[in-house]
Amino acid sequence: MRQRPPFLRSGAPAAAPRTQRPRHGLRAWALCGALCGGLLTLALQAPARWLSAAVDQLSQGHVQLLLPRGTVWSGSANLVLTGGQGSQDRTALPGRLDWQLRPALLGLHAELRADCCTPQPLALRLGLGLGRVRLQLDDGASQWPAGLLGGLGTPWNTVQAQGQLQIDTHALALEWAAGRLRIDGQASLQAKDISSRLSTLQPMGSYQLDLDGGDAPTLALKTLDGSLRLSGQGRWVGARLHFEGAAEAAPEREAALNNLLNIIGRRQGARSIISLG
Repeated sequence: MRQRPPFLRSGAPAAAPRTQRPRHGLRAWALCGALCGGLLTLALQAPARWLSAAVDQLSQGHVQLLLPRGTVWSGSANLVLTGGQGSQDRTALPGRLDWQLRPALLGLHAELRADCCTPQPLALRLGLGLGRVRLQLDDGASQWPAGLLGGLGTPWNTVQAQGQLQIDTHALALEWAAGRLRIDGQASLQAKDISSRLSTLQPMGSYQLDLDGGDAPTLALKTLDGSLRLSGQGRWVGARLHFEGAAEAAPEREAALNNLLNIIGRRQGARSIISLG
């Protein structure tokens, strides 16, 4: 009697049929990878106009980046200051403003450069935390045309100041947290050879405004030279600035400066009292 082959003997297990591995999992991972790659490419190549739109919204239209080129991370635009939405007042910075942005842990590093105004790029860091925003500027110096302020509307559009604004910063940082503003470090603004369309006297003088940060930040205004004499002191209470100052003309220049003194403050005899906040 012939014996059956082993694979046909009674009680021997039958071979399991071969099955193909499921591929839906592999396809899902491939789709996820492609999606992530696309999002990364989009983020790296995001057009500069996205940054322009964000700046316009955050500044409520006071700062605009027009004709943007490049990307969010490396680009340029024409910087324009305006009086806000619906305002006809606007002034543009000569030339273009260039920027470089780099992501950092919970924030951004940025460099700003304008051929007219920044001998060295201005470097700043933006830090974001829970209910906190911190803007820190590296030490540096820049020089800007005073006429740029005219675009911000009242009172700058009336004064129409001309001259140069030199800004120097040292360990300057601004932090907004819980609805309060904290200022650390120092900054100095020198307004040199300032003139105005409200006076035939050109220039009227040069001035310096010093900011000293800390637990109780202060402002101090003084005259460096000129016939229009400005002085004042200010301090921050929370996020609100309170400033008291005065303007007066040298005795021999009262006629030439009388119109300006009537507009920039409240007249008290020969002086004009400037009050903010």
